[in-house]
Amino acid sequence: MENIICPEQQAYLETLRKEEDPLIIEMEEYAKEHRVPILNWKAVEFMEQLILAYRPRRVLEIGTAIAYSSIHIARSLRKKGKLVTIELSSDNVKIAKENVRISGFGDKIKLIHGNALEVMPGMKKKFDLIFLDADKEDYKALFEFSMELLKKGGVIFVDNLLWHGYAASKQVPKKFQNSTGHIREFNKEFLSHPDLTASILPIGDGIGFGVKKR
Repeated sequence: MENIICPEQQAYLETLRKEEDPLIIEMEEYAKEHRVPILNWKAVEFMEQLILAYRPRRVLEIGTAIAYSSIHIARSLRKKGKLVTIELSSDNVKIAKENVRISGFGDKIKLIHGNALEVMPGMKKKFDLIFLDADKEDYKALFEFSMELLKKGGVIFVDNLLWHGYAASKQVPKKFQNSTGHIREFNKEFLSHPDLTASILPIGDGIGFGVKKR
């Protein structure tokens, strides 16, 4: 697996980290032990800063997992801000609900158990910010639904667009070749979408950051 930044740089950034919430630290340890993919801590820091600056009222998260990023988002939202988050896995939903309960942000988080490809078409209200972090083969379809649900001037935040470094690699392990192909095609569509001003930022595993123009 290739690194996005040098190990020395990563180690240095770790020494500067100030996270003190025991629940967040426990969730990171759980994710590492059980190989649950969660948003890189530098990427989640960036997301929290974005929320504090942009002050969205309604946020949609596609891919809750264990509610790691959900809790980060909720704790950065203003008083009346709401997060709707969608998760397909029954096992993840059970863990996520308990983590949300412990966090104390249950009043800000609405967790929907279901397939986002089926849930999103039925949504009526638009969102100020959408975070996409789901199965890579579904990114294209989920992105199209997201653009329909995103307000003009709204922000879309997409994880894993450098895909462990494989998106830019000439040699990709066999088990990553299919997913890498999906990411490479998605990146082209994301950056060229006519209704979006978009960039890919080398934060965490590569963050897609876009603002809807119309």
